[in-house]
Amino acid sequence: MISSATEDHRQDRRADRWRPGYLAAAAVFAVGMLGTTLPTPLYGLYRQQLGFSELIVTVVFAAYAVGVITALLIAGGFSDVLGRRPVLLAALGLAALSAVCFLTEGGLPLLYTGRVLSGFSAGLLSGTGTAAVLELAPPGRHARAGFAATAANMGGLGLGPLVSGILAEYAPQPLKLPFVVHLALLAVAAVVVCLLPETVHRSHPRGSLRPQGMTVPPEVREVFAPCALAAFAGFSMLGLFTAVAPAFLNQTLGEHNLAVAGAVVFCVFCASTCGQLLMGRIGARRALPWGCAVLVAGLLLIALSLLLTSFPVLLAGALTGGTGQGMAFRAGLSEVSSAAPEAHQGATISAFFVVAYVGISLPVVGVGALTSALGLRGAGLVFAGCAVLLVAAVGVRVSRTLSRTSDR
Repeated sequence: MISSATEDHRQDRRADRWRPGYLAAAAVFAVGMLGTTLPTPLYGLYRQQLGFSELIVTVVFAAYAVGVITALLIAGGFSDVLGRRPVLLAALGLAALSAVCFLTEGGLPLLYTGRVLSGFSAGLLSGTGTAAVLELAPPGRHARAGFAATAANMGGLGLGPLVSGILAEYAPQPLKLPFVVHLALLAVAAVVVCLLPETVHRSHPRGSLRPQGMTVPPEVREVFAPCALAAFAGFSMLGLFTAVAPAFLNQTLGEHNLAVAGAVVFCVFCASTCGQLLMGRIGARRALPWGCAVLVAGLLLIALSLLLTSFPVLLAGALTGGTGQGMAFRAGLSEVSSAAPEAHQGATISAFFVVAYVGISLPVVGVGALTSALGLRGAGLVFAGCAVLLVAAVGVRVSRTLSRTSDR
């Protein structure tokens, strides 16, 4: 006769078989991040409709980064207390509200609101989504889960411009349909989250939900600094492409097809995903300095494309720079997440993303401000020159720090 305890155990095991795992969590992560870049190819249409300058485009873009950083600083550790599922659901809800703001087409105030809400969503997803994917991975698949998490982040960011560019160019209602599609994907993602197993289990009373700011435990700090600097440098390049590349294609190269603009931005993030895969082959410690070196090469190609007004060279720079960014980003995230104590993993990963998103916002606004004085090409050249110096310095710092820690 089978005891009730044995039967309950079997039922639990059968239920676990039907629960989605780390790949499903990565898909949810990607769907959430997809919405954050949906407006990228559409800014030209918004400029025509609302009549604002290139500076305003970059400020609207930076409003997203402000939302990300605010969410990371205030709620970066909330999932360590509340659990992963409630925070993931909150992030998807904020993404849905952002899509509704864009659907109303209510002018600049709602554009800003939509971008800030999208930033809040991404801020919650960045740390919580990464931690959930890593924690749901079965034993022996931590490396694969790390790739799945970073690929979901970059893959989702890349799919946003591609999807909206294709829909805006070849389907009706270019400023509405992309967001309707995203709302449908968010509904599916919410169902998946409800089926995910909760990975945060506490035996002691729940902690408070006080804003934690930049929480970096002492044992992580020496590794955190060079890794976060590498992420800052790589995200600066991604920010430039996401905010400015469609306008450069349109105004300088005469390419007016929105699907092409979305595909070019997608190529950067696709190359980033390939760079992350390459990192798994060469190891995190080697990938950090090598990623910075490849990123420098990509930035030089981007600068050359601006000088020559060449689309092929711009595409080569996007692919090269994206590969370097992906190598450095996954290597840095892997080092930081491995060094972080379990009780503070969500907060530590969130602090890592804070530094990265500062990199994606401040330089972009600077380029937008310079555009009025130097033009789009001149501002891009100034940015590329500054970024090359920054990335080279970070690469040297990373090499010295990691070689010093490996010698101990």
